Parts: sequence; C-alpha cells; structure tokens
Amino acid sequence: MVRKKSRFRKIKHLVSLLLFLAMLLGAGFLPPTFAYKTTANFIVQSLPDAQNLVEQGRKDYEAERFAQAATSWQQAISAFQAKGDELRQAMTWGNLSLAYQQLGRWAEAEDAIRYAIALLRAQSLNLLHQKDNSQILAQVLDIKGRLLLAQSKAEDALNTWQQAASIYQKIDDTNLILRNRINQAQALQTLGFYRQAEKTLKESIQILQKQPNSPLKVTGLRSLGNVVQVTGDLKTSRQILQQSLAVASSLPDKQAVGDILLSLGNTARAQQDVPAAIEFYRQAANTATSATTRIQAQVNQLRLLLETKQFPAFTALSSQIQTQLSDLPASRTAIFARINFAQTLTQSKKMIAADTPSWLNIGQLLSVAIEQARNLQDQRTQSYAIGVLGGVYEQTKQWSDAQNLTQQALLMAQTIDAKDIAYRWQWQLGRLLEVRGDNKGAIAAYTEAVNNLQDLRNDLFSVNSQVKFSFQDEVEPVYRQLVELLLQPGQNSQPSQQSIAQASQTIESLQIAELNNFFRNNCLNLRLQSKKQDPTAAVIYPFILPDRLEVILRLPQQRWLHYATNVSQQEVETTLKQLQQDLPKPHTLRQVQSLSQKVYNWLIQPAEVALAETKAPTLVFVLDGWLRNIPMAALYDGKQYLVEKYNIALTPSLQLIEPKPLQKELRAIVAGLSEPRAGFSALPNVKQELREISSELPSSILLNQEFTSKSLQNRINSLPFPVVHLATHGQFSSKAEETFIVAWDDRIYVNELSNLVRTIEQNKPEAIELLVLSACQTAAGDTRAALGIAGVAFQAGARSTIASLWNLDDESTAILMSKFYQELADKKLTKAEALRRAQLALLQSPKYKRPRFWAPYILLGNWL
Repeated sequence: MVRKKSRFRKIKHLVSLLLFLAMLLGAGFLPPTFAYKTTANFIVQSLPDAQNLVEQGRKDYEAERFAQAATSWQQAISAFQAKGDELRQAMTWGNLSLAYQQLGRWAEAEDAIRYAIALLRAQSLNLLHQKDNSQILAQVLDIKGRLLLAQSKAEDALNTWQQAASIYQKIDDTNLILRNRINQAQALQTLGFYRQAEKTLKESIQILQKQPNSPLKVTGLRSLGNVVQVTGDLKTSRQILQQSLAVASSLPDKQAVGDILLSLGNTARAQQDVPAAIEFYRQAANTATSATTRIQAQVNQLRLLLETKQFPAFTALSSQIQTQLSDLPASRTAIFARINFAQTLTQSKKMIAADTPSWLNIGQLLSVAIEQARNLQDQRTQSYAIGVLGGVYEQTKQWSDAQNLTQQALLMAQTIDAKDIAYRWQWQLGRLLEVRGDNKGAIAAYTEAVNNLQDLRNDLFSVNSQVKFSFQDEVEPVYRQLVELLLQPGQNSQPSQQSIAQASQTIESLQIAELNNFFRNNCLNLRLQSKKQDPTAAVIYPFILPDRLEVILRLPQQRWLHYATNVSQQEVETTLKQLQQDLPKPHTLRQVQSLSQKVYNWLIQPAEVALAETKAPTLVFVLDGWLRNIPMAALYDGKQYLVEKYNIALTPSLQLIEPKPLQKELRAIVAGLSEPRAGFSALPNVKQELREISSELPSSILLNQEFTSKSLQNRINSLPFPVVHLATHGQFSSKAEETFIVAWDDRIYVNELSNLVRTIEQNKPEAIELLVLSACQTAAGDTRAALGIAGVAFQAGARSTIASLWNLDDESTAILMSKFYQELADKKLTKAEALRRAQLALLQSPKYKRPRFWAPYILLGNWL
C-alpha cells in the first residue's frame, strides 16, 4: 500500500511537471512568463529522453524559439506514442499547438488541439489518472480557446473556456480558475458583453486579493492589469499594476518588478502621462535583470523622449541602447525591440538635423533582426522586420528595392494570415505604387489594407503585444489616403460613380473604426444594420484632405455628386476652430455669419440646385474631423441659415442606423440636476425644463438627490420608456475615459452607460428610442470631442440622440425642449422635423434669434 501511494505521488509530480507549460500559457495575453516556476528543483538528467525533449521545448518556448520548441515537442510526441503514454502525448500535443499558434501555422495548431482532445476523450484511462486527465483536458481546452480567439471566433472561444472552467471548478484549482476567468473576460469584451466582462474581472481581482503574496499573485495581477489596459480602462489598469508592484516588491524577484514597471510605463503612456511613463521605463530598465526587458523599457522611453523633443537625452539614451544590442538573446521580444529601436531612429531623422544615425546604421539593425528571425523560423517577426526595412528604402526613395522588400514581407504575412501586419505592407505598397504612377494598383493595395482593418477591428489592440498601434498615425491614414486617391482629379473632370461610392463607403468605415478605437472594443459590430435607408434624404460626406476639401453628396435614388474646393487643411481647421469659439459668445453675430457662410460655400453652395431639384426634406451629414464640432444648422447662405431650409441630422455611418418612425406612445424618464454637483455649477433652469417636459408627455421624474446612477437604472429597467431625457452637466471627449454625464452620486462614464440599460442592441424592442442630453458640452480644445456624443449614443443603445455642443445656462433650453416635445407628439413629424421646428421657434424670437441659443442642439442617429 505504501508503495502504491508513493507511485501515485510520483506520477502526480511528474504530470504536474508536464503540465507546467500549458498552465502558464492559458491566459494568452502576454508573452509567457515563468517567474513563478513550481519546478525549481527539477533535474533533467534523471528523466527519460521523451521528458528531456518536453523540457527542452519548454526552454525554447520560454526563449521565444518557437520553431525549435515545436521540433522538440514533435519528437517527444513520437517517443510518448512509442511507449503508449497517451496522457503525456495529449499534453504535448496541446503545447505543440501553442508553438504553432505563435508561428502563425493555424491549420497545424488546429490539428494539434484536435489530436490532444481526441486522445483525452477517447481513451479509457486508469482511474489513478482521472484527476490529472481532467486537468490536462481543461488546459488543452484553454489552449483551444486561445486559438479560437486568435482566429476571431470569440463566441466559440468563450464556450470552450466555459467548458474548461467547469472542469476547474470540479477539481477545485483556484489558480487555473483565475487564468480561465481572465481568458473569458477578453472573449466577453470582444463580444460586447461589457457588464459580464467587468464582473468576471472583478471576481478575478477578488480571488487574487485573498491569496497570500506569491510570484503567482504578482503575475496574475500583472496579467489582469495588462488585460484591462487593452480594453481601455486605464485608471483601473494602473491601480491593479500598482498592487502587483507592491506585492512583487515584498518578494526577492527583481525581474518581476522590472516587468511590472514596464507595464506601468505602457499604461501611463496610454494615459498620455508622459513624465510618469518615462520614469516607469527608466526604473524598469534599472531594475530588470533580463537584458530584453531592459532594452524594451529603454526603447519605449526613447520614443517618448523623441515625441517630447528631449533631444539631448534622446541622443544619450540611443547611444546606450546601441552598445547593449549585442547582449540581447535571439528571441521574438528582443528582435521586436531591435525593430522598434530602428523605427524610432528613422523617425528621429525627420526631427533632428544630424547625420547620425545613418541610414546604413538603421539598415544594419534591421538586417540583423531579419537574420535572427529567419534563424528562429519565425515568419511573423521576419515579415515585420523585412517590411520595416522596406519602409526605410521608401524614406530614402529607393523605390524599386522598397517595393520588392514590401512585397516579400506581405507574402510572408499573408502565408501565416497575420492581417495586423499584412495591412501595413499593403498600405506601404499602395504608397509605393502611387509614387510610381500606378494609381490603379495603389487603389487595389489600399483597398486590401482597409479590408484587413475591417476584419481586425478591435483585435488591432490586442493581437500582438510587440506591435503597438497608434490609431491616428497607423490606422486612420490608410482610410484617408484611399479616399484621397479615389477622388483624385485626373484626366476626366470627375471620378467614376463607382469610385465615389467606394470613397463614401471608406469614409463610413473610417467613422466606425474611430468609434471602435474610442471604445477599444467591437461593440459596433453588433449594431450594423441592413441597407434599408430613407429614400427621401440626401446624405453629405465632407472630407478634409491636406490640400483640399472634398464633398460627396448622395442624392435620393442613389445618384452621386462630387465636388471639391482647393483649400488647405490648415485654413479649413483654422476657420472651423474660430467658428466654434465664436458661436457660443454673445456679441459675435457678424463674425459667426461670415465664417458660417464660408463653410456653407464649401459644403452646400455647389449643390444648391441639385438639392432644390430633388426636394429632399432632410440633409444627413457624415462629418469629418473638426466639422463634427460645428452645428450644421448654423451654416449661412447670406440670407438664411441651413436649418431654415432643411431638417438636419448627423450619423457616423448609415450602416449603424435603420431609419424608421417612432411607433411607441411617448413616455419619458426625465432626470436632472439643478444644484451644483461633482465640481460643476448649479443649473437653476433645469427644474423649469423638467416641468415643461412633464406637462407635454407622461414622465417619471428624478431630480437632484433622486437622480443617482442606480435609480436611473431601476427606472429604465422597470418599464419600457421610449424617451430618456437627462438635463445635467456632462462632457463629450475623444477619449472614453473623459466622456461622462453627472448624476447626484457620481459621474457616469461612457463605458458604464451600457450597465444602465437592458440592452445595447438597436433591434430589441426595449431599446431607447430617443436619448436627450440637454446640458452637456464638448471638451474645450479637443479637435475630435464630438466623437464622444456618438460614443454616449451607441453605448446607451439609443436609436436617436439629441445633444448640445455647448451648454447655456438659460431658459432658452427649457423653451426649446418644451417646443420639441410638443412637435414630437405629432406622429406625422419626424424627430429631425420636430427639432427643426423647435429651433425655428427660438430663431424667430427677437430674444433668442442668435445661433448661440438654438444652434448647439444636434440630432444623431435615426432621424425619422
């Protein structure tokens, strides 16, 4: 009996060693970390050859030598198969799938997972192994979930991880449950189930908080902090990472401290807290024992020094990095650090008037990176290095070499289906073809780049930790340059109808991409509607390019017009900025009318005759850039404002709405604050505004202390109120973390709004038909602040939203809202017509005729 127990313990210990790799890689959000190894006393020489191969594969994987790891595990599988050891064979197939995933060999990764699961489920294993078999199965399922998420099959990934979770619950393994919860949270975020994802992450934090200080707790908190950083909750990410740092500081592992400081630097950088980010990176470089972590931190610090124009410090640090590069091991992370260093040096040549570093030096850095990636058989990293080298040749105008390298990099990325890299080389190829006069080829390349970006959507931010994305620098320009090329003046006076239609579609795709970037998730994927549209509305797409302002006009019956004004982007933005500043002021009417007429002449005047002929009652604007901060109602033709001639609505994309009339009986939840709160001043006219609204339609009122986030949620969920009217301070920003409305108890941030409504899906009957935000304003100085209005609208699940671009503490708001609801009660009127009539009521009043009173209110979304 004693011998049997001893044998059982020996098997348990051996299986735990075999499972080591799979356990560590379950979460799959970061490069694998082994700081909390449970096998410190492991003696390789005492193990059989098959297990030596497993251990060698583990070491190779840890060093990011994925091809070598795959080779070792393939040999181990053959050895285990010869011995008839199905348990170890299944585990090794699971680990082999991980290596294939890292190499982008997706079909082989799928086969490996299938073999592992088949072995575990088909074989009738000894009862002695029952618990171990279950644990291996659960971990193989975790690996399968990682594969499915990488292939954008988030729902399948979630289902797979839930199967694994049920096994972990049965065997009561807290650590594996924790990793599984973090996996599930990412899948939930990807699917748009934010409340569930938030709950899952909070439960993960609670589990970690109850654990004693340990390397596992350090790594768990750091992983969680990085996940939250990816999803955009930067404040929480920094808090969790600080907790991880506090725990790590109580333990002797300096490398763990360095890794956390590196993560903190990344979060601070995302928060645009540059001084803190530079300091975190400096501390990480000084603390980490790993040369790779040290270089990563220094390269990230170097980029920030360049961006903030700290040129002497930049030069000193770049020299320091250069001398350390030879010490780096040949691993994926180290190669990417080398590539990122080369990219930063390339950028510096545009900003620093100096001969160093030379183009030859930068090329040599990348050549070494290419050779190292080739030796590792890492096609993903090799593609990236070759493509970046192609970009260097593009900078030095060696067009032929640049194109050859770019095409090599693209083919390699396409071979492993690495769309997040492929789109870059398609974009780069498009630029090269354009400069060589091949516009047709350039358009094809740009179009493929945009298609890949459409497929990636939110995966762009989490698909690879080494490839950092700046939306405004590395995503938005792809769309803009495609539109510019499609509408480029040529021998013919006008682009073809097909080109104009593709340009309008690209503009809409950019708007959706901007909103996805705003939320850092793909919530809008669930909101894409059918092609049904209002056949009577005209849709206007103004688009600001460096040398001209383009306008696409889709007239009723799908006829396209296109016209452009040769005016620089700087002049357009200066005009719009001045107009935005003047509109809310009391004594600037002539200046406002002059600037408004200038914008009118750009956007509307060339199409006046065509619009008049169609008798379109409504103009729907898909606005770009600074134009979103200007109310289109205030555009002036010299005699009349645009609102005097047309109903006006805005939409980020026609794909996001399905125009249909309001069918339900008008009932409203009306909430507001008249007293000062959360650092904002009192709104004394809110009481009158709420009284006026409640006199026009049945209302459930929440005023001051009654207006809390919880009470609002309860009211919304108790009965289907088609209208939600919030008369309270708020701010719209281009950043989700700075977009909020104020309740009595706290600010309600945009990413929390989905918690207040039953659903974010527009096609559900209980969705909000109309959300009115009557006292909010856009953030001062934010060129893309109006993006926050769309963010609030779509996060709240509202089919239509009325919001104010600036706030006026005046009774005019109460008058306008009262008139709006009077008109809305007429079932024959659309929402856009009801708002127009309310605005005209003020415009025709001597007291309120200036645009500052009636212009700030905009209608976003369904205008019918």
